[in-house]
Amino acid sequence: MVDLATLSLKELKQLQKDVDAAVTDFKDRERRAALAEVEAFARERGLTPADLAGISGKRTRRPAAPKYANPANPSQTWTGRGRRPLWVVSAMAEGKSLEDLAI
Repeated sequence: MVDLATLSLKELKQLQKDVDAAVTDFKDRERRAALAEVEAFARERGLTPADLAGISGKRTRRPAAPKYANPANPSQTWTGRGRRPLWVVSAMAEGKSLEDLAI
């Protein structure tokens, strides 16, 4: 084991660089080994890596239809998703409900 107290600052910095490089190399080896295992697993089942790549993908939401409209300006609409627009907040502060703003 290395006695860190006896090393100079230059030696400690070099040791730190060596350790960082060793950690990066280790992670790369582990990633390659895991990938090889997954590819072997897929080949055993008759799949290609391209088949696996198509399986996991981010699902996208379809655009939602507006559910609420501003009575003062019907061109301002809100789907009910996300943060409430200021006109919804204002209308609710005036005592209106979301049902009053429904399209």
